[in-house]
Amino acid sequence: MSDTISRFIFDKTDVRGEHVRLEKSYQDILNIHHYPPGVANLLGEFLAAASLLSATIKFEGSLILQVRGDGEVPLIMAEANSERELRAIARDANEAMSLDFKTLIGNGQLAMTIDPKHGKRYQGIVSLDGESLARCLETYFEQSEQLSTRIWLGADANSAAGLMLQELPSKTPDKDRWQHLTTIADTIKSEELLSLDADGLLYRLYHQDAVRLFEAKPLIARCQCNRERVEKALMSIGQSELNDIVLELGLVETNCEFCNRLYQFSPSDIAAMFDESTRITRH
Repeated sequence: MSDTISRFIFDKTDVRGEHVRLEKSYQDILNIHHYPPGVANLLGEFLAAASLLSATIKFEGSLILQVRGDGEVPLIMAEANSERELRAIARDANEAMSLDFKTLIGNGQLAMTIDPKHGKRYQGIVSLDGESLARCLETYFEQSEQLSTRIWLGADANSAAGLMLQELPSKTPDKDRWQHLTTIADTIKSEELLSLDADGLLYRLYHQDAVRLFEAKPLIARCQCNRERVEKALMSIGQSELNDIVLELGLVETNCEFCNRLYQFSPSDIAAMFDESTRITRH
């Protein structure tokens, strides 16, 4: 499988890891919007990072990784859910020509949002002080989670990939062992990260260490939009404004910004949306 995420652990050490490699899902997302090369690569890193981070959380719902900045890309985000479905977008980024992370993002904030199907949303925010997305995420974990975490990300025109090592909570953390494992991982070359599967990469790095690799799980590009969600978004605009659009255009049309799917609502659809809302509210 070309799109997989794999967990691994080191025996007798409180360190876990995740490896992700994306090809088809990454291309499926890029084919919708045709971003400039630097933006496409950054979006690939966001997809790899969201996949890695979502795999460390036991929950039903979505993890959303988002940056708002004042650089060439005003907003970029990636979402991975507990069904291992991915989607991502960079907004107003068609004129972004840089390949540099700081130029693309500028100054702003990195937000990580956990949106469970049941329960309250949680969001953590960190400033964009690092020179790469991986370094910014490491700062987030250092400040918000107090978990030693290292992340390596990469993307090119064909694939995106990522590796994460994380120390598990322990009364007696082995800092020498942690230093050993991360120092070895720092020798990863970009082409190795992008071309090797989990088994090949772990052998390249840790063939002298006791590491256990678990079965790879598939990932897929799939938008979570549906008509019900679009209706809720339209209702927040208000019936009066929607009726004005209907008078001018004959119907209301909107595209999902992630997958570009077109949704159309007739005058009767608009009336029914608000009639149903009023009936439920009165009841």
